Amino acid sequence: MEGSVWAALELSLTCISALSLISPVWFQTPTFSFGVLTYCSWSQGNSWNQSCGTFRSLGDIPDSAWKVSAAILLGGWLLLAFNAIFLLSWALAPKGLCPRRNSGPRPGVQIAAATATMVGLLVFPISLASPFAKEACGTSSVYHGGQCQLGWGYGTAVLSAVLASLLPMIQFPSKTKVQGRPILFSSNTEKTIT
Repeated sequence: MEGSVWAALELSLTCISALSLISPVWFQTPTFSFGVLTYCSWSQGNSWNQSCGTFRSLGDIPDSAWKVSAAILLGGWLLLAFNAIFLLSWALAPKGLCPRRNSGPRPGVQIAAATATMVGLLVFPISLASPFAKEACGTSSVYHGGQCQLGWGYGTAVLSAVLASLLPMIQFPSKTKVQGRPILFSSNTEKTIT
């Protein structure tokens, strides 16, 4: 039962991360928005009629920092997805198939996914100095959005990275063992009884 809950949490986190990765609303202006893999434009005051495009390969992405960020973020998402599938298979496997069932999966892959995602999130704003971002955001530069504002896609990616880094700590709390033997005291003599 406990493994199924963690598998559901992990799968939910993977889906949220995927949604933020394909979202075109990382940075936005009143008529344009872009994310890691997609971008959209619309006429002033008519955001319901959008024209969107995707960067189909790393070669289509307009800046080298953007490419590095996309590769790192995609790698982090793949690690997160792999860990979710592994956790789900571990949770649903018959008890006889997994003799060490109580030990559970290790949090190393989860921590690597969270770290990769955080690094990708820190690298992406460097691409605000690219010609593509300058055309969309005006006077943007490294870590300065110019006329662009942060969108919900970037915020969701940050939230999923934070949750991905916290999940291993919640899932596998450290256990403290008391070492040694208990010391008994006599209330009459206040001496140690051995």
